[in-house]
Amino acid sequence: MALIVLFVALISLLFPSSALWIELSWINYLLMVIMFGMGLTISPKDFALVFTNPKDIFCGVVSQYLFMPLIAYFLCCAFNLDTALTIGVVLVGTCPGGTASNVMTYLAKGDTALSVGLTSVNTLLSPILTPTITYLLLKETINLNMKGMFLSIISVILVPIFLGFIINYFFKNFSKRITNYLPMLSLIAICMVIGSVVSHNANKIFESGILVLVIVILHNLLGFTFGFIVGKFLKMPPSKIKALSLEVGMQNSGLATSLATSTFPNLLMASVPGAIFSVWHNISGAILASIYKKWDK
Repeated sequence: MALIVLFVALISLLFPSSALWIELSWINYLLMVIMFGMGLTISPKDFALVFTNPKDIFCGVVSQYLFMPLIAYFLCCAFNLDTALTIGVVLVGTCPGGTASNVMTYLAKGDTALSVGLTSVNTLLSPILTPTITYLLLKETINLNMKGMFLSIISVILVPIFLGFIINYFFKNFSKRITNYLPMLSLIAICMVIGSVVSHNANKIFESGILVLVIVILHNLLGFTFGFIVGKFLKMPPSKIKALSLEVGMQNSGLATSLATSTFPNLLMASVPGAIFSVWHNISGAILASIYKKWDK
């Protein structure tokens, strides 16, 4: 997956015309497809950890919505980013973890149930926490339409997930047949999102791409590190530390790209950090998963 995503990003960057046919307005619909697929894989037992092991869930939620937004904001200040790129990086930081973290946790032989539980809970909290934290960090920088962002997250994230969840709950056989095709469908949707954003912003990426890439890499690696440190501090077993580290470090950058495009249509560069993060975290997540896989004690 990491190689395919990287290939699409490079082709879209070097030959923008290859992906210009994918309109930026399609991003929300593509993300809805991905979230619907996530809903089809969620069952009530994924939320059981909230009641059976609330400490782990609480620590994961706090780590996700505390460390990643603050790291993003301080990196923007340290590198003196312009307004559009600051918005994009902060949005990546305030978004919940993505489903890619669940895959990487599974590959790392981590606690997949905890990873899925954290992704589900963080995603359900995102309509409230993402706009609120974004506002608190950027209120001195730009006027933020919190209501619009809230409604966008509800329509793009929660409604598709809820529909998928309902279908999975009441029509399990049908859901099982569909889930066989979900990985490929999600991959196509992710590649289309990346292709669209990169091709429409190719010139601007060439202008500031190295700087944004450095910030994205630092943001991602610091997220992995803080998740690991929290897990070690709380004396979690290795399987849970792996899950927490990957969950905190890997964001739903597709949502960040969608919010940047819909909430700040006049600031196209705001969508670039999310697109670059989408490429990078699949690469770094795969590498870290291969390292964690060897760690059992």
